[in-house]
Amino acid sequence: MPNLFDLSGRVAVVVGATSGLGRAIAIGLAQHGAHVVPSGRRKELVESACEEIKAMGRRTLVHPANVHDRHSVDALRDTVLKHLGRVDILVNAAGNVIRQPTIEVSEEQWTSVLDTHLNGALRACQSFYDALKASGRGRIINIASLSSFTAFYQVAAYSAAKTAVVSLTRTLACEWAKDGIRVNAIAPGVFPTDLNRSTIMGTPRGQELLMRTPMGRFGQPEELVGAAVLLASDGASFITGQCLAVDGGYLALGVGS
Repeated sequence: MPNLFDLSGRVAVVVGATSGLGRAIAIGLAQHGAHVVPSGRRKELVESACEEIKAMGRRTLVHPANVHDRHSVDALRDTVLKHLGRVDILVNAAGNVIRQPTIEVSEEQWTSVLDTHLNGALRACQSFYDALKASGRGRIINIASLSSFTAFYQVAAYSAAKTAVVSLTRTLACEWAKDGIRVNAIAPGVFPTDLNRSTIMGTPRGQELLMRTPMGRFGQPEELVGAAVLLASDGASFITGQCLAVDGGYLALGVGS
């Protein structure tokens, strides 16, 4: 029987792949056979991710990109197509977060967070649409959040953006199904990263999150790889418009004890 989860020969572009969950997904896709182009704003981190991918014998290229800039995203697409010839998988993992009381959030801060998560994902999806359609088995994976479904204290802009990402995922899935493009999302549970480590490690907030997670621990970035590989693969040929929570049971819990 064919291996439904083998990504050999496919080309993946991971936007926001220079650290944290995005980098783990980029490396995981390469481990399962894909040629992977990890991108982000910081060239030295892009180079580091590319070196790790090259060490696995996969093709890659160094091309930093900024999701706030349409021309930058288009330039990334054009470079990938020039050097690798195709794009089969797009992962939107760029992110930022501002934690403070909502009454104090400025319009500039609000706009910055929504532009990174929501508008950035839309820019990439629009930019890579033709290439994904030409693939015949295009896959888009957007990174959502637990806060797409439930409130988190003092991160209103982030929660609003991530809720909208799920809505965008569903809408594009319906519009682009006829083009052979499957559009899904992953909602990670609580994973310590550079964005949140200081607020959850050894803090009351972190203890509350652990209490609400039936598995009683935080996730490890590598634990997102299986979900990403599934949604990128032929195993997801009839899956679209879905958001898969990888959260240790967080969203399932009503009363813990």
